[in-house]
Amino acid sequence: MKIIFYLSTCSTCRKILSDWKPGKDVVLQDIKTEAISPAQLDRMAKLAGGYEPLFSRRALKFRGMGLQDKKLTEQDYRKLILEEYTFLKRPVMILDNQLFIGSGSLAVAAGKKALRS
Repeated sequence: MKIIFYLSTCSTCRKILSDWKPGKDVVLQDIKTEAISPAQLDRMAKLAGGYEPLFSRRALKFRGMGLQDKKLTEQDYRKLILEEYTFLKRPVMILDNQLFIGSGSLAVAAGKKALRS
């Protein structure tokens, strides 16, 4: 399975996709127009070692919902990501059994290298 979860309205995601140049064998899923399924999220979490690594604390709703003052559990992270797409740290790329999360320079470089392999 080769899939990239991204947000088409996010300039950072668009820039990374432009840099990665995924081939036609990679499915692009805009999480705003096609919601992440529970099965997809569970697969990501299995590869990431949990739901927390997939969770974005930068989302505007994080503070808006007062989540910074709460102790969140793995199930809270799962529920929040499924309910609100902006809580997914993005982009997320699954290449077979490899997972690349977020826009950090190391993740982006590793994702690009994996796509070229």
